[in-house]
Amino acid sequence: MLRLPRRLYEEIIAHGRRAYPKEACGILAGPVGDEDHVVVQVYPMSNVEDSPIGYAMDPREQLSVEQSMRQRRQRMVGIYHSHTATEAYPSSVDIGLAISPDVSYVLVSLRRLTHPDVKSYRIDGTTVTPEPIVVHDQAVSR
Repeated sequence: MLRLPRRLYEEIIAHGRRAYPKEACGILAGPVGDEDHVVVQVYPMSNVEDSPIGYAMDPREQLSVEQSMRQRRQRMVGIYHSHTATEAYPSSVDIGLAISPDVSYVLVSLRRLTHPDVKSYRIDGTTVTPEPIVVHDQAVSR
């Protein structure tokens, strides 16, 4: 289960809308030492593919974010990206690029721009498992 404060949920959608018609991408961070997937910060990233059908994070930007997360005692709990014309389900490319079954893969479908669809998955090899997202109004105290 992925726990996501409403303001961060909305930030992910807003990033997708700003990037539209290109795909947006980013990293979801949670506290170090917490095995739950509780998101405490969203790190919007640049899509160096600059494409409506794919994304790749800038390696230098990703390194900088990883350093910021270490300083803040955070760890990566998820990766998000938008689909501009398809449903919120991992493509074969998304599945092939998945780095760990312990990471939440959040997809934002913007094919209906005014009604985005946000879903999360765990990907283990070629097995894609839907993961519930709990959007809540209060920050989680840790």
